[in-house]
Amino acid sequence: MKRLTYSKLGETVFRSELDNGLTVFVDRKPGFGKSYAFFATNYGGNDTRFRLDGVWQETPAGVAHFLEHKMFDTKDGNALQELAANGASPNAFTSSAITGYYFECTQHFEDNLRILLSFVSVPWFTKQSVDKEQGIIGQEIRMIEDNPSWRVYVNLMTALYHHHPIRTNVAGTVESISHITEDTLYRCHKAFYSPDNMVLCVAGDVDPERVVRLAEEVLPRERGAEIRRDYGPEEPETVCRDRMEERMEVSAPQFLFGVKLPAAQQGEQFLRRRLLGELTCAAWLGSSSPLYARLYREGKINDGFSYGYEACPGCAFLCAGGESRDPEEVCRALVEEASRLGREGIDPALWQRLKRAAYGSMVRQLNSFQNLCVEQAEGFFRGYDYLTFPELFESIREEDARQLLLRAAEDGASALSVIRPKGGEA
Repeated sequence: MKRLTYSKLGETVFRSELDNGLTVFVDRKPGFGKSYAFFATNYGGNDTRFRLDGVWQETPAGVAHFLEHKMFDTKDGNALQELAANGASPNAFTSSAITGYYFECTQHFEDNLRILLSFVSVPWFTKQSVDKEQGIIGQEIRMIEDNPSWRVYVNLMTALYHHHPIRTNVAGTVESISHITEDTLYRCHKAFYSPDNMVLCVAGDVDPERVVRLAEEVLPRERGAEIRRDYGPEEPETVCRDRMEERMEVSAPQFLFGVKLPAAQQGEQFLRRRLLGELTCAAWLGSSSPLYARLYREGKINDGFSYGYEACPGCAFLCAGGESRDPEEVCRALVEEASRLGREGIDPALWQRLKRAAYGSMVRQLNSFQNLCVEQAEGFFRGYDYLTFPELFESIREEDARQLLLRAAEDGASALSVIRPKGGEA
């Protein structure tokens, strides 16, 4: 077991790789009463086409999310209920790139960890339970599709990307999940839930050696087969279409503006691009920026305006949006400001202030065991160590942000998604 020390953050992490390929991280927190465990697989909503046992598998959209729901079923009952009865607070999530199962507790940590590792590694599906779940998830999908905030995002992905599966809802569609069978779930579990495609991250006042021994005892001893993934043809640099519009029951237009970026490579570059993207957005669109102040003063945006950088294998983008009576005017202002800042540069005092604020925010977020473990897991799957972010912050320059802003101002790099009120604007 390796002991990793991060002096700038005051963190010490124990890391071990088991014979079956599972990597375990334990961030020991002496004196804390709460403990947290996150068991994740490098498998998400985008992984619909892959090669298993020499054969290409085409699976319906939504299998990763469906599988997450069904994994809590066990031969003897339900793992959620078992964990809750043991004093733990469990849950799970599926994103475009990963699926994670977790719990936090103040007692019986090792018992709860055994339950977590057991139900995630041992699938139990029946036709009756799968058929029932199709109805439950189908209802969930219909509710999501009626949510304007979700529709404006999905439409933006459809506008930005030609082929990448980020265009598809992680939960799939009512039609796509109707084709999921217990055999589909078993095949995908075999492909992606092998220990060498997973990671276990733990934080709390726990013994790292005991965590490793328990994982060795519970989990399968063998490694899985190598999995090749296919996310479709290489994406063009330009967007698929520059605009999408839909009408729904909203009181005012909702919009989301997006900038398509080159996909980041695996490794340290992935994290550096993320830090750069978030800093650039803050300088360009944040509440301290001149553009935000002007648009807010003119009543073209309100307190709901937000922005961010997102990336997963094969794609990366900037986006910003909220409510506005004139989304097109806001969109033009965003592009014009990106062009101006790219040419003239960002105010040096503002840039340094934003860097300090972003760094401080990331350090404070380490106080959240959940945030720490999820960031460690996502970093591991993308080939970087999240806790090295202090060194990467130092390497990010204002010139890097200017180049990113010039990209945002290019023709064909951005798209606008709008949801308008039915029957005309209120």
